[in-house]
Amino acid sequence: MPKAKNAVASRARRKKVLKQTKGNFGARKNVWTVAKNTLEKGLTYAYRDRKKKKANFRALWIQRINAAARIEGLSYSKLMGLIHKADIDINRKVLADLAMNQPEAFKAIVVKAKQAAK
Repeated sequence: MPKAKNAVASRARRKKVLKQTKGNFGARKNVWTVAKNTLEKGLTYAYRDRKKKKANFRALWIQRINAAARIEGLSYSKLMGLIHKADIDINRKVLADLAMNQPEAFKAIVVKAKQAAK
């Protein structure tokens, strides 16, 4: 008696991978071995970049805070030092948002930090 190979499950597995590689160029979307490698690599990049996204946003916030701080005559590091000394508990995300969308609120924080440092 021949060995059963469960073609239904194998075909379903391959079909799932080929469905996920839809939209890729050339053989990457319809040749099983190439599509499988493409998908694995893509999922690896997706995992890595979910972690990297956090670092990218932090860098963006720091750039925005630095630009707004320079307008107030401070560098980013001096401003953050003053904020920590003044015990102003505000994170970089919120501070960057204030710098972009509400400059007068950002200026008030800078003034308060400068006063607390004296």
